[in-house]
Amino acid sequence: MANQNTLAIDVGFTHEDFAALLDKYDYHFSPGDVVAGTVFSLEPRGALIDIGAKTAAYIPIQEMSINRIDSPEEVLQSNETREFFILADENEDGQLTLSIRRIEYMRAWERVRQLQAEDATVRSIVFATNRGGALVRIEGLRGFIPGSHISTRKPKEELVSEELPLKFLEVDEERNRLVLSHRRALVERKMNRLEVGEVVIGTVRGIKPYGAFIDIGGVSGLLHISEISHDHIDTPHSVFNVNDEVKVMIIDLDAERGRISLSTKQLEPEPGDMVKNPTVVYEKAEEMAAKYREQMQINQQGGAAPAAVAAPAEVALEEIEVPAAVEEAEVPPAIEEVEVPPAIEEAEVPVATEEE
Repeated sequence: MANQNTLAIDVGFTHEDFAALLDKYDYHFSPGDVVAGTVFSLEPRGALIDIGAKTAAYIPIQEMSINRIDSPEEVLQSNETREFFILADENEDGQLTLSIRRIEYMRAWERVRQLQAEDATVRSIVFATNRGGALVRIEGLRGFIPGSHISTRKPKEELVSEELPLKFLEVDEERNRLVLSHRRALVERKMNRLEVGEVVIGTVRGIKPYGAFIDIGGVSGLLHISEISHDHIDTPHSVFNVNDEVKVMIIDLDAERGRISLSTKQLEPEPGDMVKNPTVVYEKAEEMAAKYREQMQINQQGGAAPAAVAAPAEVALEEIEVPAAVEEAEVPPAIEEVEVPPAIEEAEVPVATEEE
């Protein structure tokens, strides 16, 4: 029978050797990495996450969601495994700080860029207003609608909790700006029901040196000064007053730029009638429009665009066009920055090691 003392084998492998081996094969984690982790402890203001490091990582409650939450249980469950973003390098206890919020933001920006590329119309509820416009959320990001792009006669304050159709004006992750337009969405929807050569009734809402803005069913079209009459006109004020009801013909629809171009010139039975006798122009509007459409069809079949449909002179439509630059102070950031304290108090961040 073998002596039991001979069973004791000297393997020459100490605890220090084992710890060194763990260090050798330990994963290297860096801020910006996305890693898989398992929730193993929910704390009142955060959670401990096992990501395979020697010390459990920590995620504070403000980094758990793109939306505001009151408790970790709204987002995480014990033993749940999911992706985490490494937000900060190891602290003095060797503990990493994680974030889910950053992953959600990255995916949200990717999604809104895709929606903008598709020229999609989105719907969102106004959750607040300020001096410059209204605030909404798109894919969790905070979007801003400038006041000039809100197409409603309601006071801005009454828009809170109202759902609006919106088009993207600016998607800029680098500058943290997401700007949208309610007006452009309405223009596009209205355009889908309109046709070039169609006569519509509108109301003069504004007069500029270069033309008159005509409200046609809630959206504005431009009646350029060159399209008022065959006769020379010094100023649109000589023909129109604000709130005048007019008959106009649509000569161009540009959905991409949100432009509706109008004409009364093409409705004149005789050159200059719009200046001398606008009543006869309105009476014969449908008849003249029918002739216009007929000529337009002939020209299109002949391979040439009708001269009358040529795009009017380039004019910035103040009521429709995107502002050349929206003041920085007027556009709230799309991401509400949540600062992670450089040093989180010991009592706030439990530290759990593998030995525990």
